[in-house]
Amino acid sequence: MAYSINRRRALKTLFCSSVLMQQNLASHVPAQTARAVGSLDLLALGDFGTGDERQKAVARGMARYAASLGKKPDGLLLLGDNFYGAMPGGVKSPRWRSGFSDMYPGKDFPGPCWAIFGNHDYHDTPGNEQAQLNYAGSLKRKTRWTCPAKYYRVDLPAINPQVTLLMIDTNWESINRAVHGDKRPCWMKAEELEAQMKWLGEQLDSKRAPFTIVAGHHPVYSDASHGDTKELVDDLAPLLEKHGAHLYLCGHDHDLQHLEFEKHRTSFVLSGGGGARLYKTGETRKGSTVLDVHGFTHLSIADKLMTVRHVDPNGKVVHAFTKAVDHKWKILA
Repeated sequence: MAYSINRRRALKTLFCSSVLMQQNLASHVPAQTARAVGSLDLLALGDFGTGDERQKAVARGMARYAASLGKKPDGLLLLGDNFYGAMPGGVKSPRWRSGFSDMYPGKDFPGPCWAIFGNHDYHDTPGNEQAQLNYAGSLKRKTRWTCPAKYYRVDLPAINPQVTLLMIDTNWESINRAVHGDKRPCWMKAEELEAQMKWLGEQLDSKRAPFTIVAGHHPVYSDASHGDTKELVDDLAPLLEKHGAHLYLCGHDHDLQHLEFEKHRTSFVLSGGGGARLYKTGETRKGSTVLDVHGFTHLSIADKLMTVRHVDPNGKVVHAFTKAVDHKWKILA
């Protein structure tokens, strides 16, 4: 059914110019109000949940970088593969402390941490995606982990928002079956997917902030190991273009990417360098920047201009560009 809806690479020269829970998905997530004067600053990373030294190195670098901003980040965007491997204990797992709250401490990142799911969140421990929902929804604990549903909307800041975030679940059966086979289901149910795509179309049709970012785990387009995701090219990319989404933000490939295409107003940004082993990159298309490095992404919005920076664990900005409300973009580094 079609829904309406090898190494660090030198920078390329771009061409010019459960079902019950889902019933409440259209509600907006309360958000902290950014400073009345100044920028809205979000840090994003995906594919980080290894618990090993690589994740720790990126986390330390991200904390140092955040401290250099002169203000606390307004929140984190966690782009999936939040936990690799076994997650014993579900909401009581010790990995919540070691892999999240101690890894990205509140003193450095006091804002909400908006999470979506990656394929390993579904696959590695059956039911872990529900455990992550339950952890966010528990009234018995105070947590920055913010994941009210498999897909949801956030407008930032809460008053006079500058950006609308549409956080979606791209763990579709055909996508994850290609990676993990069919030994056990590790994907959204068909009815969940259908409801999500209907919801996404409605959100894109609705009144939004000047900037719109859609975030999912799997890339629409990628010039790294996994390549393009056909299902998202067919069913998601047309929606992004039709409604003028400014950014599609994702992970899945373990690197940092920025892709621009002549037929798309949307910029495609991949931030999968949070800690998992890096993937090698082959040939890239015109309009692609692919960096085979660990790191994270800084999104800064002020004065109707969004600046996107890829940053390595040493705090070095390895690629940056601006995106205006009218979709014009410019490479900075």
